Formats: sequence, C-alpha cells, structure tokens
Amino acid sequence: MSWEAEIMESQVMWEPDTKRNTHMDRFRAAVASSCGLRLANYNDLYQWSVESFSDFWAEFWKYSNIVCSRLYDEVVDTSKSIADVPEWFKGSRLNYAENLLKHKDNDKIALYAAKEGKEEILKVTFEELRQSVALYAAAMRKMGVKVGDRVVGYLPNSIHAVEAMLAAASIGAIWSSTSPDFGINGVLDRFSQIQPKLIFSVEAVVYNGKEHNHLEKLLSVVKGLPDIKKVVVIPYVSSRETIDISKIPSSVFLEDFLATGKGDQAPQLEFEQLPFSHPLFIMYSSGTTGAPKCMVHSAGGTLIQHLKEHILHGNMTSTDIIMYYTTTGWMMWNWLVTALATGASVVLYDGSPLIPSPNVLWDLIDRLGITILGTGAKWLAVLEEKNFKPCETHNLQTLHTILSTGSPLKSQSYEYVYKHIKNSVLLGSISGGTDIISCFMGQNVTIPVYKGEIQARNLGMAVEAWNDEGKPVWGESGELVCTKPIPCQPTHFWNDENGSKYRKAYFSKFPGVWAHGDYCKINPKTGGIVMLGRSDGTLNPNGVRFGSSEIYNIVEAFEEVSDSLCIPQYNKDGEERVILFLKMALNHAFSEDLVKRIRDAIRVALSARHVPSLILETKGIPYTINGKKVEVAVKQIIAGKEVEQRGAFSNPETLDLYQNIPELQNF
Repeated sequence: MSWEAEIMESQVMWEPDTKRNTHMDRFRAAVASSCGLRLANYNDLYQWSVESFSDFWAEFWKYSNIVCSRLYDEVVDTSKSIADVPEWFKGSRLNYAENLLKHKDNDKIALYAAKEGKEEILKVTFEELRQSVALYAAAMRKMGVKVGDRVVGYLPNSIHAVEAMLAAASIGAIWSSTSPDFGINGVLDRFSQIQPKLIFSVEAVVYNGKEHNHLEKLLSVVKGLPDIKKVVVIPYVSSRETIDISKIPSSVFLEDFLATGKGDQAPQLEFEQLPFSHPLFIMYSSGTTGAPKCMVHSAGGTLIQHLKEHILHGNMTSTDIIMYYTTTGWMMWNWLVTALATGASVVLYDGSPLIPSPNVLWDLIDRLGITILGTGAKWLAVLEEKNFKPCETHNLQTLHTILSTGSPLKSQSYEYVYKHIKNSVLLGSISGGTDIISCFMGQNVTIPVYKGEIQARNLGMAVEAWNDEGKPVWGESGELVCTKPIPCQPTHFWNDENGSKYRKAYFSKFPGVWAHGDYCKINPKTGGIVMLGRSDGTLNPNGVRFGSSEIYNIVEAFEEVSDSLCIPQYNKDGEERVILFLKMALNHAFSEDLVKRIRDAIRVALSARHVPSLILETKGIPYTINGKKVEVAVKQIIAGKEVEQRGAFSNPETLDLYQNIPELQNF
C-alpha cells in the first residue's frame, strides 16, 4: 500500500474536547503574548519551540514554577550543537527532591502502594513523605554520604525506593536502581562500574504467586561491591524477627539505620542547593551487546523535561492519580516519580499484572480513582490475546489517559483499547529512551489520536527522520535524529574520561546530530510518527531497508502466532537474508499453510522484497528484564558469536534455541 493511500486511511480514534482549557493551550497563549507571536495551534507552537529552543525552555521554566534558590544567568549557549553537550541554565541553584516535596497540602496522598496478592493498599501523605525523607537523609549524612556519592537500590517498586531516592537527591548524592528480577551478574555489570557507598534492598519479593528469597542474591552482589559501607535490608515480605542478615557484611535493618539519624528531635529536611547540571540519576543501557553504558542524568534536566511531559503533554494537575506499571530498573520509574512535583498522587504497584487475574490493575483503577494508566505495549497485546474486555467488567470512570511504551504499539492494539477498554480515553503511545530518561514524542491533549501513530513530536525536541545521506525524509522510514540541544541528554557517561563512548553512542552516524538508534516514519499530513524498531535491527535484503516492527505488525495479527522475531543473517560475501521465527499460540501448530499465508500477507501489505527468506518455528524469544525483545543477541548467535551478557535477559535459556539451527547452515 502506498504512503498516500495510508494517509487517506489515517483513522481518528480520539479527538480533543473543543471546550477544553488545558495547560498546553494556556502555555501557548502565554508564549504568544509574552513573545508577541501568532501561534494558532500545536504545530505552530512546536515549530517555534525547536527554532527558538532557548526561549522555549525559558518560558517553560517560568510556567512550571520550578523551585530554585538562585535564578539562572543564561538558558544555554545557542552557538553550541547537541554534540557539544552544552550546559543548561547556568548559574541556577536548585534541588530535585525539593521540587517533588514542595506541596503544602499536608493531608494530600502522595503515594499509594499496592502489592501482588495483598488486599491492603498503603498510603503516604506529602507530609509523611517529607518526614520519612528527612529521616533517611539524616541517617545517610550520619554515615558520611556526601554530595556526589552513589546510593543504590536493589529494590521493588515500593514506598521505600521513593523515600531512599528522594533522600539521596536531597543531599546531592547520585541515585541508581535495579529491580530484584535482575540476576547477580546483571546487577554487578551495572553497580560495580559506579562504586556505590550505600545499598538498599529487601529480604524477599513476591511475583507470579511465588515468594522469591532475595538475601542470597544480595550477598553475592554486596561481595562484588568493595566500596559499600552499609547494606540496609528492608523487611518486605516477612517480619524482621524471621530474617537472618548475619551473613551479609555491614548489614543493618532499615529501622536501625533510620534510628541513627534521629537524635533528640525529628530531623529537619535540608535540600542542598546545586547546579542545574548536578548529577541526579545514573541509568544503564540494556547491556545486551556488552557492559551496560552508565548514563549520567542531571537533576535540572530530568526535572524540567519530566515536568514538560507531565504538565503540557499530559495535562497533569494535582487532582490526577497516575499509575505506571514499571519496576525500579526501568526509566519509567524515574519518570513516574517526578509526577509528584505536579502535586499528583503516584500509585506504585509491585508484582505481576496478571495475578490473581488480569483484572488486578483495572480493579485498582476503580478502587483508587486512577486517572492515568501507563503500561508496556506488550501487556495490552497480552490482554487482547486473552480476549479480555475491561469495559464490560469495570467502571473506569476516572480514567482519562492510557499511556504505552517499551515497544511500538500495534495498530490492532488501538482498535482493542477503544473497543474493549474505553472509547473516550486518550491512548498515548510515547517513545524516547533511557538515554534521555524521557520521550522524544508522545501523548498530546490538544490534537487527535490516529490509529497506529504516536501523536506528535514533543515540544523542544527537534526530531526528524533522516536517510543515509543525512537528509530529512517525510512519509518514509529513516533514522530518528535530534538536531538541537536538549536539557535531558546525559551530561556524560560514567567512566568515560575523554567522552569517546558518549560520542560513539550518539554522534558517530551524523556529525553534530544525535542519532538515537531507532527507525521511524513521520506522516507529513498528520504529524504522527510510526516507530519501526531499532536501527541495529534494521533489515536490508536486496537494498530495501525496513524495520523489524513492520514485519511484527503483520505477523502478530495472525491468531496462530503469539510472538515473532525477525533478524538478518549474513553470508561471507556480506549478502543478507531475512529470517523470521514464529512462536506459536496455545493450541496452534506450525504449518506450511500458515507460512504461505504469512508470506502472502507480507507481500500484499509491504512488498515481495520484504518477504523473509526463511520462516521457522521457535519455542522461545529472548527478552530483556524490562520486556524488550532482543534481536541483536540472536543475530550474534546465528553468526556464530557468543553472547556474554546473559544477565541482561529475563529468559536467557531461550538464547540456546538459536544455536546451530540446521536450516541456517551453508548460507
């Protein structure tokens, strides 16, 4: 089907309310009046925000009411390129934690915490959260945690994780976290590079109806981190009397740790006033192809970017209640917690989203009045596969937005959400990455949702799709690039003294321009974006370049197929052929007839040149712990290379399924 035909078929799934009074509209009016501009709609505002990016960020700083003790002298040096990693808001002094804890309505709930299989929901008000953070911070200072020290969490998505992170940030220490589903190697691959002084963890977690003891893993991790001065163990599943931490060096229970900070009266919250560019978080690349890269994100850049997404793009206010299904090892956790800065309530859920049934998150929405639900695209596909229809079983009256990320949201998932979940909800597919701890593009309350498209590029993000010659292309696939500086790019990578790893990661493809490693297509008519997979997963047989997602979208519409993996295989002459692996759905068998129907469907929807050379069955497909499908590791295995970093996978045993496949020999 040609692109023109596709545009004509752009199907509107949701439209903004004409009587709306959103933050985005108010901001557009404020900018128009203060800068003397005519900005008729979102597109006008967007174009101005990337052309005059320095003015845009200055206007948003004002609009967002960032708390600072000293205002900036300069927004950014506009003569510098994104590859120069310019300093933002030079001269300003602020604290990230202070901005998240500024809400003075003391009885307002800041956090709700729900756990798999538990009826009880814990609640923490803003006032209680401030007191806890003060206590944690006092105990940290007492043991010698200073500005710039690393404090880490090997923790579930819990209240403790938020308290420990905010306490570290209040001091100016740098926070980094991984979730308990990470194996020992996966954790050490990350934490050993940053030499933490203090680690928080739990004795056990519950997932999928089973209790998993965590202390043995914790012991192995601590032994691999020689700089650790203290290990704080939080009784999470059992009571402390039943937990033996004597084998873990320098360990202490949370209660005893916090007692060290108490003194005679309750400690006061102190927020170190730090530069905008002061490090806040260390995040990690997926580590599927080598040691994970350690990306350092600044306090100011993370704060202002998240606020832009929450306030302008998400229209979040203090009346919202947001739940994003995430672990502490995914950047969506950091993004979720920043929502506290708007005065909204954050819901933390720990456990499987399918236990005791797939109702669990929908039940929470009705029980707490959740207004914004975030999830991975994969979960929506699973619900659809299970023929689940929340609109028939739940009220969902308060829910106004569903966000999806982690992998591209398929067209059929849009149909599913509007038909079987809620027809008036804004379905926002959002996309960015750990590299920017945020989004390049995503939801927008002022423009329509078109089926299969991310709504628009976000304000201040100069995103284009470029071809190999470095020219922007519209309506065809290209490399996702960002051409102008953004405050949320990492300030640097940890242990990358001369910046060479950083330059190689983003600036080696197009000089002076950020290449994100994703393939996408921008619809010139709607402004919407379709993500087409990682560019290291780009397929190029017979000179036709395409992303693996283009194949997945077609294949996974077949009810017989539950999952698929599409990768290139190269022979010694550098010729490429495409191999498609199918994982069959329950009670369906792999057959020649299915293969033929899939070939035909790909030929009709894309072209004869997109049809894979071989279609084979597989019993398993590798995923990272954060739920991303890993093509590159399978590509390495079929090329005869070893995959070193097995700790990055949630199901590393599946990698062995791709060794020595007879059909792939002698290409």
